[in-house]
Amino acid sequence: MGSINFPAEEERMLQHWDAIDAFHRQLELSRDDPPYVFYDGPPFATGTPHYGHLLASTIKDIIPRYWSMTGRHVERRFGWDTHGVPIEQIIDRQLQEELGVRGKAAVEKVGIKEYNRRCRQVVLTYAGEWRKVIGRLGRWIDFDRDYKTMDPSFMESCWWVFAQLHRKGLVYHGARVLPYSTALNTPLSKSEATEEYKDVQDPAVVVSFPVLSVEEQPEAVREKVKEVFKASGGEVNLVAWTTTPWTLPSNVALCAHADFEYMLVHDTESDKRYIMLEAGLKMLYKDPKKAKYKTLFKLKGADLAGWRYKPLFAYFFDTFKDIGYKVLLDTYVKQDEGVGIVHQAPAFGEEDYNIAWREGVISFERPPPNPLNAGGEFTSEVPEFEGQHVKAADKNIMKYLEGQGRLVRKSQITHRYPHCPRSKTPLIQRAVPSWFIKVEQAVPDMLKNLEQTHWVPRQVGMGRFYQWISAAKDWNVSRNRYWGTPLPLWVSDDMKEVVCVSSRAELKELSGYNGEIKDLHPDSVDHITIPSKQSNGTLRRVPEVFDCWFESGSMPYASSHYPFAYPGYDASDPDSGASRDSGPAKALFSKYPGDFIAEGLDQTRGWFYTLSVLGTHLFDTFPYKNCVVNGIVLAEDGKKMSKSLKNFPDPMVVIERYGSDALRLYLIDSPVVRGEPLRFSELGVKQIVSGVLLPLWNSYNFFAQQAALLKKNTGNDFVFDPEMQKSNENVMDRWILAATQSLLQYVNQEMEAYRLYTVVPRLLKMVDDTTNWYIRFNRNRLKGQTVGAAKPTTNGAQTNGAPPELDGDGSEEEANDTLHALNTLYEVLYTLVRALAPFIPFLSDNIFKRLAPHLPDSITNGKDVRSVHFFRFPTVREELFDPVVERRVSRMQKVIELGRLARERRTISLKTPLKTLVVLHQDQQVLDDVRTLERYVTEELNVRDLVLSSEESKYGVEYSVQADVKNLGQKFKKDAPKIKAALPKLSATEIHTFLESGHITVQGHELGAEDLRVQRGLKQSKETANLEVAVEGEVMVLLDAFAYPELAQEGLAREVLNRIQRLRKRAGLVPTDDVRLAYSVLPPAAAAVDGVDGALKSEKAANNEVSRLEAERQVEEMFKQQAATITKAASGGVVKADAGSGDVVAEEETEIKDLRLLLRLLRV
Repeated sequence: MGSINFPAEEERMLQHWDAIDAFHRQLELSRDDPPYVFYDGPPFATGTPHYGHLLASTIKDIIPRYWSMTGRHVERRFGWDTHGVPIEQIIDRQLQEELGVRGKAAVEKVGIKEYNRRCRQVVLTYAGEWRKVIGRLGRWIDFDRDYKTMDPSFMESCWWVFAQLHRKGLVYHGARVLPYSTALNTPLSKSEATEEYKDVQDPAVVVSFPVLSVEEQPEAVREKVKEVFKASGGEVNLVAWTTTPWTLPSNVALCAHADFEYMLVHDTESDKRYIMLEAGLKMLYKDPKKAKYKTLFKLKGADLAGWRYKPLFAYFFDTFKDIGYKVLLDTYVKQDEGVGIVHQAPAFGEEDYNIAWREGVISFERPPPNPLNAGGEFTSEVPEFEGQHVKAADKNIMKYLEGQGRLVRKSQITHRYPHCPRSKTPLIQRAVPSWFIKVEQAVPDMLKNLEQTHWVPRQVGMGRFYQWISAAKDWNVSRNRYWGTPLPLWVSDDMKEVVCVSSRAELKELSGYNGEIKDLHPDSVDHITIPSKQSNGTLRRVPEVFDCWFESGSMPYASSHYPFAYPGYDASDPDSGASRDSGPAKALFSKYPGDFIAEGLDQTRGWFYTLSVLGTHLFDTFPYKNCVVNGIVLAEDGKKMSKSLKNFPDPMVVIERYGSDALRLYLIDSPVVRGEPLRFSELGVKQIVSGVLLPLWNSYNFFAQQAALLKKNTGNDFVFDPEMQKSNENVMDRWILAATQSLLQYVNQEMEAYRLYTVVPRLLKMVDDTTNWYIRFNRNRLKGQTVGAAKPTTNGAQTNGAPPELDGDGSEEEANDTLHALNTLYEVLYTLVRALAPFIPFLSDNIFKRLAPHLPDSITNGKDVRSVHFFRFPTVREELFDPVVERRVSRMQKVIELGRLARERRTISLKTPLKTLVVLHQDQQVLDDVRTLERYVTEELNVRDLVLSSEESKYGVEYSVQADVKNLGQKFKKDAPKIKAALPKLSATEIHTFLESGHITVQGHELGAEDLRVQRGLKQSKETANLEVAVEGEVMVLLDAFAYPELAQEGLAREVLNRIQRLRKRAGLVPTDDVRLAYSVLPPAAAAVDGVDGALKSEKAANNEVSRLEAERQVEEMFKQQAATITKAASGGVVKADAGSGDVVAEEETEIKDLRLLLRLLRV
């Protein structure tokens, strides 16, 4: 029952939970309770859980546990994200090793069926490890009834969701420039493209575009072109700057800004003439000030519109010769970037595409040049660079342009560039034919729905997420991949007829297929065709699969196979389930929207977003009510955790060292639950063990020891009696019980608001109050050693330690007081382990199981007491609230903490008695509150006298003012130093006025409370030399730090007198019974030398005897000097035990500080 190995005890608790099937038993006990719906966002199982997963899992365990304990039925099912790139990358590596090919070529070689078979085989490679780690963390969740996005039932619901959107006209096919991964051969969503940026070096080139002759220009621009040619005296070149030379073969236009002023410059060294912005000269020359050029002409950008130029390449000349290779205008051109003219390759830039479409350069019939294959390699359309990857082709394209005399300047630029979060390769922008879900038109509805949800932290939802939704673009929902849920779209060859299928049954009906459709992956459905109803021949499924974010966003419906598995579903009605007022939706809306979701900050652009889009489109609501967002867990050095860098400890190693409770508490009691980053520190986990878990265990351990002592002394087992508190008047008992009710009220309030970051500190404070305040201050009462001590009560009265004969039947009173104290400590522990159960499930249950035998039948009748998790969260006992006592003890605690601080500053141990502690405060109520608990202050701080006063001047208190330098600097700029210099000259009256009013004028400027800090101190003098000051807020304490020798004797005499009084009570003596005290000083408790041999044994024995003789001398001197005190209880005098004679009335061995005494009462 003494020391404890937390990880080993947790393993024992896991075995206990397994033996009683605890999680499912909890679900069984709550099955008739109202449902509380929690949605678990699905992780990939292609790697082991990291600290980010453990943090999210801890949050996802705490909140469902809490709501389950408050009387809700919380079903918890684990989910797996089983489709997408992470799985395909594994198979691609396999096929690369086996066949030497990957990606599309590999799929074509082995076939889609074999490719998907391999994907299915590896998809849950680490599922067992996840189950082990998450289980060891203490999270209760159902892995046996999990959902997987590759399950046919899940995929079918995704089809249904998509079909509802298609029927509402929210799905369309179009080409759009999107972030594109050449490594994965697929476009990404814009949110995915923002996940990973790297600093890279790219080429930066300035390229010339010769202006065609006046005769070759459109009629409308000839006059201006002629004017410029005249000023030039020769040829004229437009110039453009780019960091993507590989896009230049696809150039079809240039773009300028109508409002900018452009200049024609003559480079005298090359004898070339260029049109550009003046600000762009830095791109042409290293140092424009030293460059040799002349300005020949200036013109507005609007004058350049329509100018024709000579193309860089002839690859697409025939297609665009009549409509392209001219200057367009748009405001997206920047003055501080490049040379003021931007080259346009519409297939590889979103603005380029939009401008070219607007100006008619490209159209459905005339798509933009896009000479790349799926892997980002040039096709035969660009023969000089065929087969070269775009990034590799940059150098060759620059070399080609240099040979053609079109490369004006080349350099390097370092910039942040988006990378594919999966393959870690650079992304490109590329126009890709894709299927889109309309989102932009739904933004107002989504913002309205956002207002109906509760976010923690609030600023994430109403700030970051609000902004993301506000700028939302239509969602590219298709991916050119293979392992995924296929888009349920069957189309004609000309794409004019599109059929969206919502279910397996509908597919069979439309196609006439008679076979069984057991699976919905592409290899299982792509062979099924649908006859056209519009005479368009045969409809075939489009090749794309869903963006896996569409699948996770469909989770609220697909995880329970909505609407197919719901009552009221009509298979003959494609719209069955779409109306929230009838059919399957009635059952859905009994648990929809979900009560709670939680994930990391990055999911504002991922899962949170896709859930919200689909919920709004389907039922005009977000599918969740409360969203908790955690920050990112970083390595201790502030960098991203990396296995290759080995900059973080293995999570399982940390759990094996310190236990899951410690890791859970560390993560939850950190900035990360406020959406901020956390630098993970193993030392922080270790400190949770020593600072929280061990004190909590020791509190229980202390109770258990005293309960055992009670049984030894009385023969009775301790049984908790909740009604006993009604007759309890002890102030510390009333305080800790009241504090417990305040804690419960606060925890319930904050948990309902999902603010874990406020709950955990309050729970930990309660552990501290129990261990370091209640038990510390009531140790003797709990041990049954209360006689002769002053006893504060709730009305503020305080007895003065009178002899036992003045206090009635001491033995009965002592027994009752001990029972009250034990009952109080038990109630606090019993309440605390239930309140902590959601947070530290292992230790809470461990202690609860040990406390449970002391529960009365009135509590255990009909209850399953095998686990704390089967009990309800503790309810507030209104009758135990006592705000006055809480206020008084809080103020006492502050005084004691300041007194301890003063001692620490003077390095004076608490064992050294001191004379006086002065407490200064201007509020008389504060002083009166401290006075009611005076004994606790004097005993804890080991001071003889406590002085409570509001007279600061009497003790030489001085006020000074310090500036908040940052505030002053921001508000008063140059005058700040002058104001700061004037502060020491402020009078005491001015400072007091400032304290009362909150403002003061200094050097003509009005300052407020945010600008100044008032400090209090003592005037230095001989009189104050021994006084140590400590201040917090309005409380100031002055500790007389001088060590008066006689104080030690007085303190020892008081302690001995208390022991004599206790002996008299136990012996049943009356005031008229005279006794003599016989004493002897015993060796220290650790003085035994058994098992030590020879000289060492002799040396230890000699040292112990020296210590005993010195202690004997001190005690003998004390009895002489404090005789008047001792005779109050031993009128017959004091003798050494070996010199005393007479009948022994009572005796005991006792410890007083570092002394061990044998005390005997002898009848005179």
